[in-house]
Amino acid sequence: MAHADFVHLRVHSAYSLSEGAIRSKALVGLCRERRMPAVAVTDTANMFGAMEFCQAAAGAGVQPIIGTLLPLARRDRPNGAGHAGLAPAPDHIVLLAQDETGYQNLMALLSRAYLGTAPGEPPQLDLDVLATLSQGLIALTGGPSGTVGRLLADGHDTAAEETLLGLRQTFPGRLYVELMRHGLEVEERIEPGLIDLAYRHDLPLVATNDAFFAGADMYDAHDALLCIAEGTYVAERDRRRLTPEHRFKSAEEMRALFADLPEAVDNTMVIARRCHVMAPERKPILPAFPTAEGRSEEEELRAQAETGLEARLPIHAYTPDMDEAARIEAARPYRERLDYELGVIMSMGFAGYFLIVADFIQWAKAEGIPVGPGRGSGAGSVVAWSLTITDLDPLRFGLLFERFLNPERVSMPDFDIDFCQDRRDEVIRYVADKFGHDRVAQIITFGKLQARAVLRDVGRVLQMPYGQVDRLCKLVPNNPASPVTLQQAIEGEPQLQEMRRSDETVGHLIDIALKLEGLYRHASTHAAGVVIGDRPLDQLVPLYRDPRSPMPVTQFNMKHVEQAGLVKFDFLGLKTLTVLARTLDLIVSAGGIAPELEKIPLDDAATFEMLGRGDTVGVFQLESAGMRDVLRRMKPNRFEDIIALVALYRPGPMDNIPKYVKVKLGEEKPDYLHPTLRPILEETFGIMIYQEQVMQVAQVLAGYSLGGADLLRRAMGKKIQSEMDAQKKAFVDGAMARGVAKAQASMIFDQVNKFAGYGFNKSHAAAYALVAYQTAYFKANHPVAFLAASMTLDIHNTDKLNTFRQEVDRLHIALLPPSS
Repeated sequence: MAHADFVHLRVHSAYSLSEGAIRSKALVGLCRERRMPAVAVTDTANMFGAMEFCQAAAGAGVQPIIGTLLPLARRDRPNGAGHAGLAPAPDHIVLLAQDETGYQNLMALLSRAYLGTAPGEPPQLDLDVLATLSQGLIALTGGPSGTVGRLLADGHDTAAEETLLGLRQTFPGRLYVELMRHGLEVEERIEPGLIDLAYRHDLPLVATNDAFFAGADMYDAHDALLCIAEGTYVAERDRRRLTPEHRFKSAEEMRALFADLPEAVDNTMVIARRCHVMAPERKPILPAFPTAEGRSEEEELRAQAETGLEARLPIHAYTPDMDEAARIEAARPYRERLDYELGVIMSMGFAGYFLIVADFIQWAKAEGIPVGPGRGSGAGSVVAWSLTITDLDPLRFGLLFERFLNPERVSMPDFDIDFCQDRRDEVIRYVADKFGHDRVAQIITFGKLQARAVLRDVGRVLQMPYGQVDRLCKLVPNNPASPVTLQQAIEGEPQLQEMRRSDETVGHLIDIALKLEGLYRHASTHAAGVVIGDRPLDQLVPLYRDPRSPMPVTQFNMKHVEQAGLVKFDFLGLKTLTVLARTLDLIVSAGGIAPELEKIPLDDAATFEMLGRGDTVGVFQLESAGMRDVLRRMKPNRFEDIIALVALYRPGPMDNIPKYVKVKLGEEKPDYLHPTLRPILEETFGIMIYQEQVMQVAQVLAGYSLGGADLLRRAMGKKIQSEMDAQKKAFVDGAMARGVAKAQASMIFDQVNKFAGYGFNKSHAAAYALVAYQTAYFKANHPVAFLAASMTLDIHNTDKLNTFRQEVDRLHIALLPPSS
C-alpha cells in the first residue's frame, strides 16, 4: 500500500510540558494508521523526548525527524530584559536535524538557550548564535510566531524581508517559508506577504499544521491543560487558546487545505527525505581517571584495592593471638575473592568506574563528610570494600559479588552512595571541579499529572466548588508506592461511578481528567543522579537548567541518558548519617571519647537488650510501631536478625515473620528443603529471605555458576513462562546429576520460585541494618547525645519533636531550653 503524501513537520509531543498532549507511542501509532512514512517532533525549546521518540518510531517503521521549536530573542527587547514584564515573548523558528552534524548543533543550541540565558528569562538565543551552529539543520520560518511572521503582522515589511534574507544566508539551501492554516486571523493576514517574499527570493514554501493533540475529540481536554499550565480558567476570555484545527490532521486533510499550493505539501516529503539522523545510542562512556606513575587504570585499581584490603584485614580478619601462618590462612579467602573480582571488573572494562567512585568517596571521608556503609548490591563487592566505597565485610555476611556484577551478563555496575544530607552538595561540587563543570550534570525528571492531582487541577480550571472536587479526590486511593490510575479508581469505587453518572459536571470533569492523566506537567532535577562525561556534555546530550539547581541538568531522563552513553552516579542524602555525625560531635563536646563507627562491636549487649524491648524511637529503619512490636516478639540477639528484619518487614515477606520468630525461639523446627541447603538457610531458620539465597541454592543443588544463578533469579522475577520452563529443566537436570530425586528437585524449584518473587537483596539489607544498628548502639550507650542530635535535625518537625520529647521524659533525661 502506497504511503501518504504528506509529513507532519511541526508536532508537540507530551514533552512540550503542559502544552503538548501526544505521547511518543501514540504519535507513531497515528503515523502508521495514516500511512505517513515520517514525522517530526518539534517540542518547544527542548529535546526531552528525542531518544524515546526515535526508538518508538524506528520500532514501528516510521522515520523520526528530530527537531525543536527554538525560541529566538527579539532584537527589540530592552536592555536588562529579564525583569518581570519588560521582555517581550521570544520569537520562534523550527529547526530539523538533517544529519549527525545537525543533531550535534541542535543539542548545542538548546543547551546554550538554557545555560546562556539570564535567570528569570525564558530560554532563548540570539540570531547571531544561531548563525554559528546552523550546519546540518533545516529551518522553517516559524509561522506567525516566527520573526518574519511577527514583523509582517506588525506591518514592518522591510524588516521582515531583511530578516528572511539573513536567515537565507544562515541556512543556504535549507530555509523554507512556513505556511499555517488553522483559521486564525493573523495567519490569513500574513500569508500573502510570506508567499510574496518566498517567490521573490526563490525560497520554497512548506505547509505545516501545529499539532498539539491527536484529534478534535481531545480539544476540550487540551484547552483545560493550557489553563492548568497558565493558572487561568476555561471560562476566561482573555487567555491563550488554540483551535480544534491544532490536531494531527491526515494527509488528505492537509492536501485539501492547501489545494491551491500543492508545492507546499510536496515539500514536506522533500524535507523528510533530506533528514536522516537518529538520536544515537552509545556504549558507556567514562572520563579517563588520572593514575599514579603512568599506570593503566587496571594497574591503578589493583594497586589501590590490594593496599586497601591489607588495611582492612587487621580489623576484620585477624585476631591478636594469630601467628603469621594463621593470618595468611585467614586472609586467603579475601585475597582470592579480591583477585577474582578484579578479573571480572577488568574484563568488563569497569576499572575506571570503580576508581572514580572510590575517589570521591575517599575525598568525602577525608573532608569529614559522613558516608553510608553501602547501599544496594554493591555492598557485596570485596573490591568496593577494600577501596572504602563500602564499609561492610562481604565475606563475613555471605554477600555475593555476582548479585552486583554478573560476569555472564555484562551491564554497568551501579553504586548508590548515601552522604550526609547537609554536605552531599560538597561532594558533587568536588566531582565537577575534578572532571570539569561542562562535563558533569544532574539528571532531569518529569512530574506527571497523577489521578488525584489531575482531578483537582481540572476541577479548578472548570471553577467547580472546592468541596465537591475534594470529595471526589478522596475517593481515589492515595498510595505513592503503587499509584492507582483514575480508571482503576473508578472501576473500584461505586460512589465515583454513581457521581459520574448522575452529575453532568462531574462526568465532564472525569472525562477530561482521564484524557490528561499521565501527561507531563513539569521538569525538575532527579534527587540523586549525576552523570560524568569524557567531553563537554552538550556533545552527547542536550542540557537544561532547573531554576532551583546551580548545575546543568541533562534534557534526557535517567533511562535515556544512559542509552546516550553517559554513566549515572547516585549521590543520595541520608539524614541518619547527619544524626550519627552530630551524635559523635556531642559526645566529644561533652568531654567523652567518641567511638569510631567502623569499630563499634556488633554484639553489644545493651544494644540488643534495648532492641528486644522495642525501645527504638529514633532508630533508623526500626522505629515504626509495627517494627517495635516485631522486635519485642523476636528478641534479636545477633546482627543477622536485624538484617533479616530489614528484609522481611515489607508487604508479602512479612507473612514469614511469625515463622522466623517461632523457629528462632525454638517453638518450631526449621525446614531446609534438602540437607545440602542447610548451610545456606540455617542463618534464616529455613526461610528463604534473600535473593542471594536463591542464587546459592541453584549453585549448590543444581550446579549453576553464581553468574548463571543470578540469571535464574532475574528470570524468576520476570515470570516469562518459556524462560521459566527452560530454567526449570536446567535446574532439575542439574539437581538430578547431583543425586537429587526428580520430584524433589521439581518441588524445590517451585519453592525457590515462590520465594524469589519477593526475595530481598541481602547486600542492601545488611548495609542498612548496619546503619540501624549504629543508631541503636548510640541510643543504648549514649542516649543524651543521640537524642539531642536527633531533635536538632528534626527541629522544624513538631510532630517528631513531640515524639522525641516523650522519649526523653520516658528515659528521665532533663530537657534544657536552647542556649542563647
